[in-house]
Amino acid sequence: MPTSFSYACKDYPGMESCPGKVVAQTEDEVWKLMELHAVIAHGEDPSLWTDEDRAELAKLITPE
Repeated sequence: MPTSFSYACKDYPGMESCPGKVVAQTEDEVWKLMELHAVIAHGEDPSLWTDEDRAELAKLITPE
């Protein structure tokens, strides 16, 4: 069982130049940090992410 999960923003298409990466103990924590990063670093509103956006993002959350 993984001890942590991570997401690297650069892995999302179009975000290759973003150095943002989050690591947390649970996937839920990673989601919260991803959303916070999107707001602060990219000026996005995660409540506007479509189900398709979220599905693509979920594929990029990896066990550490």
